Amino acid sequence: MKITRRVFIGTGAAMTTVAIAELGKSKPGLAQNGTINLYSSRHYDTDKALYDSFTKKTGLKVNLIEGKGDELIERIRSEGANSPADVFITVDAGRLWRAQEAGILQPVSSSTLESKIPDSVRSPENLWFGFSKRARVIMYNKDKVNPSALSTYEDLATDKWKGKILIRSSSNIYNQSLVASLIEAHGMSDAESWGKGFVSNFARPPEGNDTAQIKGVAAGIGDIGIANSYYLARLKKSNKTEDQAVAEKVGMFFPNQDERGTHINISGGGVVKTAPNKEAAIKFLEHLVSPEAQKIFSEGNNEYPVVADVSIPQVLTTFGEFKSDPVNVSVYGKLNAEAIQLMDRVSWK
Repeated sequence: MKITRRVFIGTGAAMTTVAIAELGKSKPGLAQNGTINLYSSRHYDTDKALYDSFTKKTGLKVNLIEGKGDELIERIRSEGANSPADVFITVDAGRLWRAQEAGILQPVSSSTLESKIPDSVRSPENLWFGFSKRARVIMYNKDKVNPSALSTYEDLATDKWKGKILIRSSSNIYNQSLVASLIEAHGMSDAESWGKGFVSNFARPPEGNDTAQIKGVAAGIGDIGIANSYYLARLKKSNKTEDQAVAEKVGMFFPNQDERGTHINISGGGVVKTAPNKEAAIKFLEHLVSPEAQKIFSEGNNEYPVVADVSIPQVLTTFGEFKSDPVNVSVYGKLNAEAIQLMDRVSWK
C-alpha cells in the first residue's frame, strides 16, 4: 500500500507529496502548533476544499495521510503513543466501529458537534461523528421496472425478482452494514431467511463496484441493483456522454418509506486517542459541520449533509426527499461479524 502525506498550505497553495516512510522516521514532534495530522481513507479529490477552507478559517494547516480504512486503523494502533495522528476519517459506520474497538479514538466533548449532528449518526459515546450521509438504494431499469412494483429491501427476497438483482460481493462493507441493519430490524433467523431468498434472486454472481451494478442495470443484465445514492449522481453529472446515457436509463428508488425508512450510512471520523493536537483536532471536526463544509461534502461527492437545513445540490433534489432509518449507525459495527456469518451461510459470494 502506498500511503502519502500531503501538506496543504492555504487555499490554492502548492502541494508536496512524500512517502509515508519519511513520516515514519519523523519524531513525535512532527505534529506542531498550527498543524493537524489527518489520517483519511476518503479518496475524493474534492475533499481538498474542506482542508483549504479550514486553513483559511483558522490558519491551521492540514497534513493529510491517505490509505485504506482498515490499514490506517492498524497503522495508528501499531504507532501507539508515538502516532502523529490527530484525526481519523473513513467511510461506513462499520469501519468507525472497528476504529472504536481498536481503542484508537477518544471521546470528544463539543456542544457544536452534539447540537448539530443527530444522535443516530454518531457514536453514543461521542467517539466518532458522521459528517455526511449516503443512502443505499434500489437502482432500476426504467424500461423494465415500474417503480410502483418496488417497496422494501425485504421484498427483494420474493420470487418476483428471480434472476433480476445485481449487487457487489459480500466482502463489501456497505453490504455488510445493510445486512446488519436487517438483523437489527428482524432478528437473525428472519434476516437469514431473507438472505436465502435474496441471494437466489441474483442475476449474476456478485462482481464489480456500485457503478458496475448501475451500468449492469442500464445494460439489462439485471432489472434492479443495489448501490449507494451518490454513484448515480456522479454518472448524471459526468462530462462523458456514455455515463449520462447510463444515468438516463436508470431510476432511483428509496425503499421502506412506509416503514422504518431507507438504510443510510455515513462518512465520519473522530479524534485519535493519542492526538498531539487535541484542541486543533476538535476544531477541525467542528469545522466539518459548518454550513460551508457541509455544502462541500454535498456538492463534492453528492452526499447528503448531516446538519439540518443545509441545502443540497440540484442533482440530489432530482431524486426526491426520503425518510431515513432512524437506527443508530453504530449497530452496523456491533452486528458486523454476525452479518458476515449470515452472508456466508446463505452463499452470498
